[in-house]
Amino acid sequence: MPSTFPDLVLPAAVLWDMDGTLIDTEPYWMGAETELVEAHGGVWTHQDGLSLVGNPMLVSAGKLQERGVDLPLEEIVDFLNRRVADGVAAGIPWQPGAEQVLADLHGAGVPMALVTSSFRMLAEPFAAAAGRFDVVVSGDEVARAKPDPEPYLTAARLLGVDVADCVAVEDSRAGIASALASGARTVAIEVMQPVAAQPGLSRIASLHDLTPSALGRIVRGEVLDLRRAS
Repeated sequence: MPSTFPDLVLPAAVLWDMDGTLIDTEPYWMGAETELVEAHGGVWTHQDGLSLVGNPMLVSAGKLQERGVDLPLEEIVDFLNRRVADGVAAGIPWQPGAEQVLADLHGAGVPMALVTSSFRMLAEPFAAAAGRFDVVVSGDEVARAKPDPEPYLTAARLLGVDVADCVAVEDSRAGIASALASGARTVAIEVMQPVAAQPGLSRIASLHDLTPSALGRIVRGEVLDLRRAS
């Protein structure tokens, strides 16, 4: 496909986190967590939910067990993923600017991967509905989940590109750590958690900030702070 932006230097690929970054599913996760803990006689607060943002699924399930959920880890994970999948199936809760930046990159012929801690039962239907992703790397298909770099290294390998030539977009601390450790140029969007400045980390306030021009600057090594540019 001819590029819509022929004069720009663009990433070899863009590697996207899903929950919080592209779609506003964190309220669904927190609702499912609350439902499960309360069904087992416990209490789950909004702050408790925030503490799990970006965690590997089995780690989150272990935290729910600690709050009294008397189920095996795998059953907890399955419950959470099914509840969130049901919410997404009712209508994709896109973050502002997400559909436009995906369309721009698709039009420019830039490969894209979905790199998520959520399991494939949730990631695959979203990726299929979005129709923009060449590769899906889900949390149940890697040996070491975020914050380990394996998910992003796997995505770059499957796309056949050097991860150093890619831009990864994340919202959680664990995801940011994973992307930075992989060697990808990393962009963080502030959603549920504050994003502290780090060497090599660009920050944005909205996906509207992530224009093809901005992506070109980031992949060339610039570190941008566009948190007030939306």
